[in-house]
Amino acid sequence: MAPLEVTPYMEALDLTSAPPLARIETLGEHAGKTVRLRGWLRNSRSSGKIQFLEVRDGTGAIQAVVLKNRVSPEEFEAARRMGQESSLEVTGEVREDPRAPGGYEMAVTALTVVHEAQEFPITPKEHGTDFLMDHRHLWIRSSRQHAILRIRAEIMRAITEWLDDQGFLRMDCPVLTPSACEGTTTLFETGYFGDKAYLTQSGQLYNEANAMAFGKVYCFGPTFRAEKSKTRRHLMEFWMVEPEMAFCDLEENLRVQEEMLSYVVQRVLQRRRVELQTLGRDLSRLEKIRPPFPRLSYDEAVEILRQGGVDFEWGNDFGAPDETILAERHELPVFVHRYPTSCKAFYMKPVEERPEVCLSADLLAPEGYGEIIGGGQRIEDLALLEARIREHGLPEEAYRWYLDLRRYGSVPHSGFGLGIERTVAWICGIEHVRETIPYARTLNRLYP
Repeated sequence: MAPLEVTPYMEALDLTSAPPLARIETLGEHAGKTVRLRGWLRNSRSSGKIQFLEVRDGTGAIQAVVLKNRVSPEEFEAARRMGQESSLEVTGEVREDPRAPGGYEMAVTALTVVHEAQEFPITPKEHGTDFLMDHRHLWIRSSRQHAILRIRAEIMRAITEWLDDQGFLRMDCPVLTPSACEGTTTLFETGYFGDKAYLTQSGQLYNEANAMAFGKVYCFGPTFRAEKSKTRRHLMEFWMVEPEMAFCDLEENLRVQEEMLSYVVQRVLQRRRVELQTLGRDLSRLEKIRPPFPRLSYDEAVEILRQGGVDFEWGNDFGAPDETILAERHELPVFVHRYPTSCKAFYMKPVEERPEVCLSADLLAPEGYGEIIGGGQRIEDLALLEARIREHGLPEEAYRWYLDLRRYGSVPHSGFGLGIERTVAWICGIEHVRETIPYARTLNRLYP
């Protein structure tokens, strides 16, 4: 193994006698003590013999106060000269200050510049969306994007915690697949050693197989839809969590959804309240998110739209404006269930006494954010599933393994998929899903 290359900054460190290294989010544990912080300069201002440095370290930000008579002339000059996003290490005493954003500030006694940044391209002035998205790799350092992406991480952690605690087993599903799950028109195709493969639209079909082996499972990962859509709700690549449950009907499925989502919202309120406040989110709306959620049949939803003056034809799927009208009647997310069989995927189980509708459900978020969960009960009958595959013009050979699930121990089963980005947009109260993922893939964007 080659020896570690020692930089001048690393060479200067004396860790044997140095104060402990701390993180900004836990500075309260070090009040009255001297610690070191490593991070980046978000902003600075000067007041004669005092420099005020706003330092961020990935867990939060703090004001570091540099007094001219408490540091060397070289350190004070470095603090004055440093540009935005320069990296640094500061040592100092942590002091309580109720006026500070996090309740603490640091009185600096030593400062080291790790790297003096060039002029940072993103400034407090207004930038256009295209400019910001072109510089997404730098934009994510801003306080707003930082808050959104930390909330995203909290949402994902809360989901997995809840599912794990409820006895679900995480099972990874392929990203490369031989067939469609949600329809052939939105597939990304790629070569596969002389054959065709597709980027996954959903892990659901494989997860049905996993559920027949383990009972309650979920997969969590990226999914891909080649939809030529420019709306604020659509991405070409997005993340979904997809639980699937054996011996589970539609009603039990809905109960799992509302309990999981309520847990997630309350966990974000508990752990990421500061970030929500940074975004200006109305917390009172989120505090109301507790089960049970209201339910509307598709028939009832159509009647509501028509009574509101919308010329809606029974059998069509709802568009974004329709979903907004339905959701704005409720403070909680609302389930719309039993959609027409014709507008849902081939595997949805039809209602026995009314086969033109199926045991499906979408969960619409309040405040105009639209569908965040889609799911339903799957067909467990072999003959009916074979018929549906033929009706949809799908290649039967590609689904031979999927049909095996109905040959060997088939049971009633159901599941759902929750889209992370739409959920983040709703919980954060932001307009467009492009800000809810570190690097958005939209119709006209593959960079950076």
